Amino acid sequence: MSVFPRTVSAVGLAASPLALAIRLVLLTPMMAAPVFAATPQPEVAPLATGTSAAAETQVAAVLVTGNTDVGTTEGSGSYTPASTSTATKLPLTLRETPQSVTVVTRQKMDDFNQTSINDVLGSVAGVTVEKIETDRTYYTSRGFDITNFQVDGLGLPLANGNVNGDLDTAIYDRVEVIRGATGLMTGAGNPSATVNMVRKRPTREFQASVKGSAGSWENGRGEMDVSGSLVESDKLRGRTVVVKQNKESYLDRYANDKTVVYGVVEGDVTDSTLLTLGYSLQQSDSDSPMWGALPLYYTDGSQTDYDVSTSTSSDWSYWNVDNRRAFAELSQTFANGWQGKAVYNFIDTRQDSRLFYIYGTPDKTTGTGLLSYPGLYQMHMKQHVTDVTASGPFRLLGREHQLVVGGTVSRSTVDELSLYSNDIGTELPPLENWDGSYTQPAFDLYPNGSYWNDQEVAGYLAARFSLMNDLSWIVGSRLTSWETEGQSYGVAKSMAVHGELTPYTGLVYDLTDEVSTYASYTTIFTPQKAMDINRQQLDPIDGISYETGVKGEFLEGRLNTSLALFQTRQNNLAEIAGVMPDNSTENYYRAVDGVRSQGYELEASGMVVTDWQLAASSTDLEIEDADGHTAKTYTPKRLFKLASTYRLNKLKLGGSLNWQDEISRVNGAGTTTRQ
Repeated sequence: MSVFPRTVSAVGLAASPLALAIRLVLLTPMMAAPVFAATPQPEVAPLATGTSAAAETQVAAVLVTGNTDVGTTEGSGSYTPASTSTATKLPLTLRETPQSVTVVTRQKMDDFNQTSINDVLGSVAGVTVEKIETDRTYYTSRGFDITNFQVDGLGLPLANGNVNGDLDTAIYDRVEVIRGATGLMTGAGNPSATVNMVRKRPTREFQASVKGSAGSWENGRGEMDVSGSLVESDKLRGRTVVVKQNKESYLDRYANDKTVVYGVVEGDVTDSTLLTLGYSLQQSDSDSPMWGALPLYYTDGSQTDYDVSTSTSSDWSYWNVDNRRAFAELSQTFANGWQGKAVYNFIDTRQDSRLFYIYGTPDKTTGTGLLSYPGLYQMHMKQHVTDVTASGPFRLLGREHQLVVGGTVSRSTVDELSLYSNDIGTELPPLENWDGSYTQPAFDLYPNGSYWNDQEVAGYLAARFSLMNDLSWIVGSRLTSWETEGQSYGVAKSMAVHGELTPYTGLVYDLTDEVSTYASYTTIFTPQKAMDINRQQLDPIDGISYETGVKGEFLEGRLNTSLALFQTRQNNLAEIAGVMPDNSTENYYRAVDGVRSQGYELEASGMVVTDWQLAASSTDLEIEDADGHTAKTYTPKRLFKLASTYRLNKLKLGGSLNWQDEISRVNGAGTTTRQ
């Protein structure tokens, strides 16, 4: 499939210069609770004067039990988690983690109807969601593309750097976003962020809910979630989540049909051994999706101004995405506080599409100048990921510390097919008159495609040393070997990296019982195939993050705040340096410094006062190239995000607001297009 630059897409730049989205939600008791609930949702306990800390912790405790996930947010009623382990695989609070972390809890997803990963990430500090078309989305953080998406802490970088389809969030307990380089736990990728989606697990107590919603453009959605013990002894538990959604759109002809099924069972093999098996399916079928998007400017360089419903799709085009995941997990708890865990994840993703792209630059007066580009695209990706870890406390020099050691073996196979027709370049009417009518051609010409394998073998180790009562040091490293073999649309995609060392270190100093200051250094790498003049493969691209800041944890952990100052950069990018002496048509490359970003992030999440939940963030970002010039002007430099609810007895009021500053790009005519 031809991949067109996402920056030329009007959909990709859909956010206006003063993009302001305000949402007011009035949640009556019927709307806030499921239609049927055998186990009612708990409320966060008031912070009454004189209430002991122990009593407060007891009331606010999570009701979900029966699994080893101490960071579970379901049932907490909170916008902030008790702990997270995505950054280091050590169970740490946000204040104990020397890196910027945002956790979108189950409560926040439910309150603001965040049913897709786009909804969730659109509310995360410093993250931009670039939906370049109806069914293809890119995400950025700190000026770099986010390519690492994990489920329960495991995953490989996205095959093509983007998400296809509409990832549903109904099966997840929370979404954790670690910003900056994350090489300790992910190995390869960009110094942007890692998104970790943590699945819901079975509960011992029976609970069931059925939800239904209806919205504009015939958007109908139903959810069912049933969980509880399967035997009287509670030693075997299960959970099932089912989602069905059908919706049309403000875009002409577009419609989407989505089905989600998730099933998981866990059993107590012994009092200290837990076995978990799970399977999920998501099918997303889109009719008349867009491939590419609207032209940004006319032939005279001025910006286009189409009706909001305008679509370039044909009436026969479709894009179906089928994603299936299976996993098995065995955990063992030992008497000395240590825990061992072995996890296997399998992912099978298929895409099938018949698409219609419109290219060209229209004349402002006549609207002519647009041409057809129909295409067939199919993709099949399979991933196998196995991870084994051991973690627990140890004593050294009279103090107790924490250690995690583990290893990962993974393999990914991608197979793509693109076919075209002989009518590419057919003149089309102006988009103002386009109704999608176009005879579906035979896709039997110009076959092309890709086939490649990615293999990774890695070992990692991280320790949290308690240097003093108020000072801790986290240090770790990952040793990775990565091989890619195959080709992508006629171009070799072969590269290998062996013994790549990825360090991680961070200090946390407690200023008071509630406030800490921290500093950290983390890295990540991206293999590259470019050769130097001696035909030696260039070293991997280095992604490096420096970060320092102050974190606060107030109201017995119910409110978390953070101020982070960061600098992130990429080095060793391949740049053409000349032509090989023995081959006049083959270039050789040299490694140069690349993009650098720096700025600050201010964030608060959790309970401000009794019954008032808040998630707010402000980001200021500067992005420069190696010469110090402003880069990536199509990425917003300033973001402000706010989501808040307040409960009045049985009534809950909520609202959200997103703002970003102006973005721009220089088009082919030399004119700056601003949004």
